[in-house]
Amino acid sequence: MKRAFDIAASALGLGVMSPVLLLFMVLIWLQDRHCPLYIAPRAGRQGETFQMIKLRSMVTGADISNIDSTSACDERVTWLGRIIRRYKLDEFSQLWNVLRGDMSLVGPRPNVLREVALYTDEERHLLGARPGITDLASIVFSDEGDILAGSDDPDLKYNQVIRPWKSRLGLLYVQKRSLFLDLQIIALTAIAILSRRLAIQGVQCILNKLGAEEDLRAFPDGTSRSRPIHRRGRTRSWQAANL
Repeated sequence: MKRAFDIAASALGLGVMSPVLLLFMVLIWLQDRHCPLYIAPRAGRQGETFQMIKLRSMVTGADISNIDSTSACDERVTWLGRIIRRYKLDEFSQLWNVLRGDMSLVGPRPNVLREVALYTDEERHLLGARPGITDLASIVFSDEGDILAGSDDPDLKYNQVIRPWKSRLGLLYVQKRSLFLDLQIIALTAIAILSRRLAIQGVQCILNKLGAEEDLRAFPDGTSRSRPIHRRGRTRSWQAANL
C-alpha cells in the first residue's frame, strides 16, 4: 500500500506542481544560463546509489567545495535559491525520484555517499527503507540552516549536533513505519511551512504515541538541539575521512 500511495501521490503532485517547477526552472536558467537542475548521487535503499533530482538553489560548481551541509548564511546559495529553499520547492522535484521508485514520500532523508560510509552499525539500519522526501527529522530540523549559521565548519557541526538526533528519529521511523504514520508526517510537513511551532508539537505527540525514549521526546523544542553530542569515534572518523 505504501508503494501504491507513493505512485499515486507523486504522479498527482508532479501534475499539480509542474507549472511552478517549470517557472522556477526558467528563472534559474535566466539567472546564470546554466542547467536549472542539480543531480547528485545519494545512497538509497540497501545502500544502492541513485541520482537525486533537485531544483538548483546554489551557484554552479558549489559541490566542488566538498561542503555538504548548508548554513543559513552560505554564500553558495543564490537569491533565487533562498526562495526555493524557504518554500521547499527543491524537494518537489524529487517527486520524480518517488515515481521511479528511488525514493518514497516519507522516509529517512538520503545522504551523501561519504557520510553513509561513516555510518555506525546501528545507523546502517536506516538503509533498510527507501529514503524519503520528508520525515520527522526534516520537520524538527527545518531550521537546520539557522543552527549551522556562523559555524567555521558546518559539516563538523552537523555531525556533532544534528546527525545523532536525525539518525535516532530515522531509526524510530524505520521500526514503526506505517501508511498512517506517513500521512501524519506529510500533514506536519505542510504545517511546518506555515508554523514550525505547531509542527513541532505534532512531532512530539507522535513521539509520545510511538513510545520514543524520554530524551528523544523532549529534545525537538529544547536546548539540546544546539548542543554537540560526542559519540566515541564519530567525530574523529569524520575528520580523518575529510583530511
